[in-house]
Amino acid sequence: MPAVTFQVLEGIDKGRVFRELPTPITIGREEGNVLRLNDERVSRFHAKIQFDNGEIILTDLESTNGTRVNGNVVQIRRLRPGDRVGVGRSLLLFGSDSEIAARDAALRGVSTPGGESTSPLPATVHAQTLASQFDHDVDLDLNVHDRITLTAGALFLGNRPLPPLPQKMTPSQAARLAELLDFLHRHLTMGTENITADEDGAHVTLRYGDWQRVMAVQMILARYVRAIAEPETLEE
Repeated sequence: MPAVTFQVLEGIDKGRVFRELPTPITIGREEGNVLRLNDERVSRFHAKIQFDNGEIILTDLESTNGTRVNGNVVQIRRLRPGDRVGVGRSLLLFGSDSEIAARDAALRGVSTPGGESTSPLPATVHAQTLASQFDHDVDLDLNVHDRITLTAGALFLGNRPLPPLPQKMTPSQAARLAELLDFLHRHLTMGTENITADEDGAHVTLRYGDWQRVMAVQMILARYVRAIAEPETLEE
């Protein structure tokens, strides 16, 4: 299995380097963790790092204070060299110096120290067959006052079922889906945080630039939905 390297940037263990740790590993403050930190705000067994489908996957183990990747709180996330992982008061840099340099070169499409030219990273959307279609979802009233509940593995808004999440995903698939939903959620939040309402609250106003951001999210969603059924459309 691939090995991983973490460099401690902040925290009581600042300056330590955990080199070439064979996956899977756990991060925590208890004995038994391969990557053990002397940080009281790190849970006993805080997070897990594993290799799946050619990718390094980080999973939070229901830690008390959460896990962050590049400043964002996550439950599961793919890790790429140069990503910063926050646990407790500690900040870890993922990857060795050479791995981080190689990723930077790939992102910029420049030559690596060995002289080989690299190309920008490929798209990461993969086709999946749509598991089911809901004939009632267009008429579903998204009432913000209805509670979202989980019953028998299905999500409900009030008493109406929501479209189901895919089941039995691999860690890599789950990380990709979580990354996509988090991206869309953050940009919808940014596009609507400056909404203003009139005196009686009956009408709201959105700035043109923010409205364009919401439209961009809508278009991205449309492209993803089409790409699931027709993956060749990614090349259009």
